[in-house]
Amino acid sequence: MVGVDGSAQSVAALRFAAELGGRLGVAVHALAVWNYPTLLYGNYYYPESDVTPEEDATRVVEGAMQAAFGTVIPDWVTAAIQRGRPADVLIEQSKDAMMLAVGTRGHGGFTGLLLGSVSSACSAHAHCPVLVVHDG
Repeated sequence: MVGVDGSAQSVAALRFAAELGGRLGVAVHALAVWNYPTLLYGNYYYPESDVTPEEDATRVVEGAMQAAFGTVIPDWVTAAIQRGRPADVLIEQSKDAMMLAVGTRGHGGFTGLLLGSVSSACSAHAHCPVLVVHDG
């Protein structure tokens, strides 16, 4: 399982997982997680737009696949989208995975507290080993 969000780090995680999956003969599943933006107190915010978060997630996962593999996607790699909070969904999906790969922004100090929260949560709570991949 690979969490993708369109960042260079998540594309690097997808490439790495696909290479590892190919060598081990196991399937690799890329997942982009989407949700509606929330406002204070948990109310959903529905901005007027021609693009829905679901459509955006579809573009993200398709873009990650293209960035990682070009036009030739390995047979053992699949992709999908799912609604929910990214860390929660990836942790739940990790119950059925051999490994979860995610990217990280790699910031330290105070900035690190604000970024990389999904990779941190997955590392702490996943039900399988977690591979955190830095870009490049």
